[in-house]
Amino acid sequence: MSIDLGTEAPFFELPGVDGFDHSLDEYGDAKLLVLVQSCNHCPYVLAWEDRLIAIAQDYAHEGVRVVGINSNDVANYPEDSFEEMKKRATKRDFSFDYLFDEDQSLAHALGAEYTPEVFLFDEERKLRYHGAIDDSRDETTVTNSYLRDAIDALLAGDEPPVTETEAIGCTVKWKS
Repeated sequence: MSIDLGTEAPFFELPGVDGFDHSLDEYGDAKLLVLVQSCNHCPYVLAWEDRLIAIAQDYAHEGVRVVGINSNDVANYPEDSFEEMKKRATKRDFSFDYLFDEDQSLAHALGAEYTPEVFLFDEERKLRYHGAIDDSRDETTVTNSYLRDAIDALLAGDEPPVTETEAIGCTVKWKS
């Protein structure tokens, strides 16, 4: 069960594929912070990956920071290892930080269940939108761009038109 709307973003300090550790405090100057539960192997993540890269690029100049978080159990899913994360981020030229939550503490704190799963926090780091990036795995049939709409609304000082949707994807691969 994920955290409730209005909940403060949980603190984290995690290694990034860029060779640096990144913490919640580092994103303090961001107008909005988008945490996305992600990974390398899930076909749903792969289907939405280009759209997530585009969102990070399109909103960077507006002070929106997108952060991918991989919390999967690498013992059972070696393609989600930190080394494989580095390779994927380089290959795909990620326009966002990609962090490794090896002990799964951030995934637990968020109550994350799926990959991809979006947690959009406002300037005060309160959760304002939670769920899917948009309404279709197939980019050509998207009719509702939930994350973009929520970002646009918050940047304009308005309430997101939709605050919660069901995240669709693979389950987070928990350690046993």
